[in-house]
Amino acid sequence: MTLSKHPEKPAGSFLFILVLISMGGALASNIILPSLSSYQLAFETDYARAQLTLTVYLAALALGQLIYGPLSDRFGRRPLVLAGLVILFLGSLICFLATSIEMIIFGRFIQATGACAGMVMGRAMVRDRYSQERAASLLAYLTMIVLVAPSLAPMLGGILEDLAGWRASFLFIQIFAALVLCISFFGAKETLPVHKRQQAHFSKLFLSFPFLLKNRVFLAFSLQVSFNTAAYFSFLGGASYVLIDLMGRTATELGFYFMMVIAFYCLGNFVAARLTQKFGISRLIKAGMLIALSGPVVMLITELTIGLTPVLFFSQMCLVAIGNGLCIVPGVSRAISADPDRVGAASGLVGSMQIGFGAIGTFVVGLLLSVFETTALPLIFVVLFCCGAAIVSSRMSARHTVTNPLENP
Repeated sequence: MTLSKHPEKPAGSFLFILVLISMGGALASNIILPSLSSYQLAFETDYARAQLTLTVYLAALALGQLIYGPLSDRFGRRPLVLAGLVILFLGSLICFLATSIEMIIFGRFIQATGACAGMVMGRAMVRDRYSQERAASLLAYLTMIVLVAPSLAPMLGGILEDLAGWRASFLFIQIFAALVLCISFFGAKETLPVHKRQQAHFSKLFLSFPFLLKNRVFLAFSLQVSFNTAAYFSFLGGASYVLIDLMGRTATELGFYFMMVIAFYCLGNFVAARLTQKFGISRLIKAGMLIALSGPVVMLITELTIGLTPVLFFSQMCLVAIGNGLCIVPGVSRAISADPDRVGAASGLVGSMQIGFGAIGTFVVGLLLSVFETTALPLIFVVLFCCGAAIVSSRMSARHTVTNPLENP
């Protein structure tokens, strides 16, 4: 398998393949958001149970990434990309044929198990080929491009929901997975040469995780990106209830508002991509965390004084989005570069922690909104807690990262 002779010059075809294999997870996650209320009606269930279709999906993403990372360090990236796309298609088919909320939840678990392969492999394949600072810049561009399509997913899901019902979203994901599988089969190249793969027994591959968790740099930045990610996913988990159930708006409107939020996240990634090599990773992370924290603070003040409207609710979340765009990708780059011998495992573990924290956030928000049914305050407080915890977590490695040789490889 051919590797690039010029590792610092990203090939257009390489980036295109990474975009396709990486976007499946976010696309499948977001497209169902406008349909959560429809699951309640179709299967005569409550919001907390309907929201399990999101929470279980995120939990499966977290668990799957723990497996794909070490496996890719042993067997290479390409085989796992192809297997993941097949599983994504099968999980989407189960959801499309579902006759109960339990069957959708099961299908979402299978769907996510496949989707997370591309998410892990995309990050690892970038780090296979580029230095840390260059990888951070390319990851920011990659994330920005990857999110263009998923940013349209809630809007697309809302339109499909209003026109053809909730099953249409799952059919769309089946078609997407099949197309990307064909493209990847012929176009995806291996980025991890055989001589760099870990030759340990399967069970010993997972011993990478304790080593990584003992690494203060990895732990600090993985916690930072996990809490920042949890703030965003917590919002995703509760925004549908707040806008549709509390404010009386439509699924299509929800999709358009989500597009605005993710556009600001893309803007943050674009700024990070342009400025990472000029100002350094650490400065961008600090700036991003402070901007993100301002979002729920302003949101809380607004709700307690004049009250939130849909425009105010989502525009203030845009502060969290642009802050996350500045600090999440650089934080991921620092985390997966903390141990150069365990890049795949680090990519899987940090991704698992991100999504796992996000799953917990959505579960807590769904539970609180089911108890406090007439206010958006539970959602605001969870987002505020997550943004604050990210800042605290990042300080864990402050004295370690100043002289960290990975800062300027």
